[in-house]
Amino acid sequence: MNDNIYYILAGVAVVYIIFSIFSKKSTKRRKSRKFMEGYERKDKKK
Repeated sequence: MNDNIYYILAGVAVVYIIFSIFSKKSTKRRKSRKFMEGYERKDKKK
């Protein structure tokens, strides 16, 4: 009965590791794209 706690914690740890790997991949993909490419800022009117 006491081993069930360790199985649950191990399952949660595996899910967390998988989630963090996918999160890192999406962050790298987002950073690699050129954000707002070709955007020119408009001058502020005084």
